[in-house]
Amino acid sequence: MISQERLDIFLETLEAGAEPIPPQIEEEALKAGVPVISRDAQRLIRTILAAQKPDVILEIGTAVGFSSVFMCACSDARIVTIENYAKRIPVAKENIRLAGYEDRITLIEGNAGEILPSLTGPFDLIFLDAAQGQYIAFLPEIRRLLRSGGILITDNVLMDGDLLEPHTAVQRRFRTIYKRLREYLRAIMEDDGLVTTVLPVSDGLAVTVKK
Repeated sequence: MISQERLDIFLETLEAGAEPIPPQIEEEALKAGVPVISRDAQRLIRTILAAQKPDVILEIGTAVGFSSVFMCACSDARIVTIENYAKRIPVAKENIRLAGYEDRITLIEGNAGEILPSLTGPFDLIFLDAAQGQYIAFLPEIRRLLRSGGILITDNVLMDGDLLEPHTAVQRRFRTIYKRLREYLRAIMEDDGLVTTVLPVSDGLAVTVKK
């Protein structure tokens, strides 16, 4: 079994030319207990961006702006990102300013469920990294906004492995999220208009292409 920690250290020695991101953005996020996309997820997303060369990206779930800044550093895309948690919005704005991407990242404040219907798109790539229990509710609008040939990347789809367990093995307080995530994965896997693979990257990354 390959240790993920050892693999990350090894790969980082090979990535001297990786896109620079102000290190304090990640450091401050981790200090505050705000998760950011893992190193292995970063590598996969960087490769997808290099292959697809998106012009416009939609991100659902800004948090502190790390992933928006990362995707800007890896591409020439413009990014529209949505965040509902008021305490994180000023931090995200400051991190975007610090990275120098204010002209390419538009942060929309509010509930994604209310904002998505107002967007026109189409978007070349959509990165979904918000409240997992809302993924299935967002899916119809995401599908509408994603262009044909576009890519949907969904983070955190395996619930730290809990999604692989039977319903009865999951703590009662997490069962609604468990049920909705399973419903979401079935929806994107069984839709004839979508091609999806779920990868054991980070806490599970689903990569979906709209036909």
